Amino acid sequence: MTSIDRNLASPALRTTPSSAPAEKKPVLPGAGPVPPPTTGGRADGFEATGAARGAAANKLLGGIFGGGDKKYDGVLVGAKGATFPPGTPLSQVPGVTPRNNAHPAETLIYVNGINNNKDTQFASMQQLADRTGAKVIGVHNATEGMVSDLAQCVKDKLDKGKNPAVDTMADTVYAELKAGRGVHLVAHSQGALVTSRALNDVANRLRIEDGMSSAQVEKAMSKLKVETFGGAAAHFPDGPQYVHYVNKNDIVPTWFGQGDGDGVDEWARDGGKGAVVRRFEQGSGIEGTHSFDSVYLKHRVPFEQARAGR
Repeated sequence: MTSIDRNLASPALRTTPSSAPAEKKPVLPGAGPVPPPTTGGRADGFEATGAARGAAANKLLGGIFGGGDKKYDGVLVGAKGATFPPGTPLSQVPGVTPRNNAHPAETLIYVNGINNNKDTQFASMQQLADRTGAKVIGVHNATEGMVSDLAQCVKDKLDKGKNPAVDTMADTVYAELKAGRGVHLVAHSQGALVTSRALNDVANRLRIEDGMSSAQVEKAMSKLKVETFGGAAAHFPDGPQYVHYVNKNDIVPTWFGQGDGDGVDEWARDGGKGAVVRRFEQGSGIEGTHSFDSVYLKHRVPFEQARAGR
């Protein structure tokens, strides 16, 4: 969150007025009337600071109650922040690559959390690519402001209503599995709810459309690797290989996701059969505990290493 500069200018020192006439400055054509001279540093400082505070307040309120980038909901995001319609084959989406490797061997599909616009997601995708050495393609979970995003989280928890990011994730995963390819998913915060809901949709499609038994569904979905960071989802279907990262100081996963490991309600949480939950403690406040880039990615280790408990 952008901090507001509250340093005000010091009061100007009063000086004895000069008897010399003030210099007249030329007025350029079309420039309008010359503004009156300022009366002192303190008054100007109050005006400037007030304007800055007003702009910051408007930005904050917009982030809480509205704004956002709904037009990008559910699109695929690739290199340079370019967007591609849902249903575009992954092979046709140029992903974000690590700065030191233009041809990585693995591809990750990343879905963001609440209050993240497309540009914020793209910045996180670059961080993820640099950290993992993999190519990253985004499924954008659009924001409509904090209040609307939180309301959508409740619906995702209850598996109610339409969420375009869920549909894109489910369709992408299902298409890749049907083609015999595995997928590696990465999700932050609400993105874990999107992922959980999408994986349940995929499991249902495999059962209903392809006539698979529960055991066959689990086997088919075992090709999926899933990593969640500060996830708000408490339940995931069996089959995929899971690693869940939980900052024990972060209320999002400890209250709504995989828990801190010590609560009396741990029995009610299900990270998926064989899931590995990696817990750590860092920071305070929502930004200091929940940030994907500055908190969770620092604790991420290679997937196989995490699965082995190392």
